[in-house]
Amino acid sequence: MIVGAWLRGGVLLGAAFFGAALNAVAGGGSFLTLPALLWAGVPAVAANATGTAALFPGYVASTWGFREDMGAPRALGVFGLLSSCLLGGLLGALLLVSTSNHAFRALVPVLLLFATALFAFAPSLLRRIGRQAHALPPRWVAWIGMFAVSLYGGYFNGGLGVLLLALFGLIGETDLNRMNGLKNLVSALLTVFALLIYAAAGTVHWAVAALMVPAVLLGGYWGARAARLVPRNVMRWGIVAIGLLMALLFLR
Repeated sequence: MIVGAWLRGGVLLGAAFFGAALNAVAGGGSFLTLPALLWAGVPAVAANATGTAALFPGYVASTWGFREDMGAPRALGVFGLLSSCLLGGLLGALLLVSTSNHAFRALVPVLLLFATALFAFAPSLLRRIGRQAHALPPRWVAWIGMFAVSLYGGYFNGGLGVLLLALFGLIGETDLNRMNGLKNLVSALLTVFALLIYAAAGTVHWAVAALMVPAVLLGGYWGARAARLVPRNVMRWGIVAIGLLMALLFLR
């Protein structure tokens, strides 16, 4: 029993550390934290909620790191950004806590494969969007896009960073640092909104999340430093390989 508890704790800390490091570099941290929590015996819906709670400090730290570049998207404005994030994130979280553990566990490989595909094709997708996005779209179009991505993020945040960068490119943003700052800000906001629902529904295992937080903070810092040394393509394809492996394991 003691060895089993130490092993589960070690796996969770390792997943938290490397998951936060992946998020700091390119995203994909949930590829590690969700399977680790499921393996440790946390029910599927609670595992998704607990992993989201544990990774939250990393989003806040990353947002602060881009503070000089921050600003609401021109096509959305502050009100449009906050309202669409709030409505989409809360609705996505409500959908999650309404999903049975059996149904969500069956969805896990599908969600992981979708998020993995986003990472694999992100460079070409973002380049194409960059070539096509010149004028600002109507505000209601930008609002619907932000609402849809927030809905996904409130339900399952794997691949959320790629979706946000694609959306910001489509609604006229061009500065990469500004886009990354906005991506981290929206991720942090969505996590706050979703956690309100998760907490009210009692789906977060707070003791487990608290155990993971120190490793998240260390991993986020280490990942940001390592990003200067590891080629981006190597990191991206490493994340794709992890995502495929985890999805295949859950398909069995």
